Amino acid sequence: MFAFNKLSLNVFFNSCLFLILIIGIQNSSNKLTVNLIIEETIPLPISFIIGTSFISGSIFGSLLPLNIHGRKNGVSKSY
Repeated sequence: MFAFNKLSLNVFFNSCLFLILIIGIQNSSNKLTVNLIIEETIPLPISFIIGTSFISGSIFGSLLPLNIHGRKNGVSKSY
């Protein structure tokens, strides 16, 4: 239950950050394309690229300390 509460708080917080990011880049005129492995993206504002990188890092970083393998308090069980 604790992991679900932590995950839902994280999703809510990062959604609010994304909404503020979208509102904040309305008048951005500096645009670049992102070179992906297969193709390039459409020209996007630099602030959008940096903001989405930060938000996705925040989401993935919050998933790291979740108790996935049955560890308790950072101590692994060895049999």
